[in-house]
Amino acid sequence: MVHASGGAKRQGKNVHNTGISSQLRDLHSALLDIVAVMNRPQRDQAIIDEAGIKLDRALFPLVVILDCHGPIGIVDLADRVGRDHTTVSRQVAKLESLGLVERRLGATDRRVREASVTPAGKAMNDAIDAARERLATAALGSWTIEDLDRLVHLLRRFAETIRS
Repeated sequence: MVHASGGAKRQGKNVHNTGISSQLRDLHSALLDIVAVMNRPQRDQAIIDEAGIKLDRALFPLVVILDCHGPIGIVDLADRVGRDHTTVSRQVAKLESLGLVERRLGATDRRVREASVTPAGKAMNDAIDAARERLATAALGSWTIEDLDRLVHLLRRFAETIRS
């Protein structure tokens, strides 16, 4: 149903007007389960192996995040991976020595050192993306395209909501 304003009429109640504590507990539990799986070192190693790349598992999330969100400051990168910025700085230096990352002064703040992937880092991430897609396709094989579309849409919406 469309209102005169052109917007669709919302079906169901607004979250503010309902008792949602059990749903929020279920959501929180599901998110903890997802984070636990995403943080498992074996998961990263499985993707590294599937991609056929040589990379220290500790460096894996850094090169992935830099490809997705770079250029990014070292402190911000450290926050995203939950590590101390001095540790991440040393790890980024290692990635730089491997030719996967480059560091430079920030475009907007010259006091900040930003890191971004090099063409070799991008090529590695392309192999990682292909491996992730193969593994995800196998895991989600029983899902419909519509279910996957809904999941992606709602997770992106949730991510945008909690980011602000």
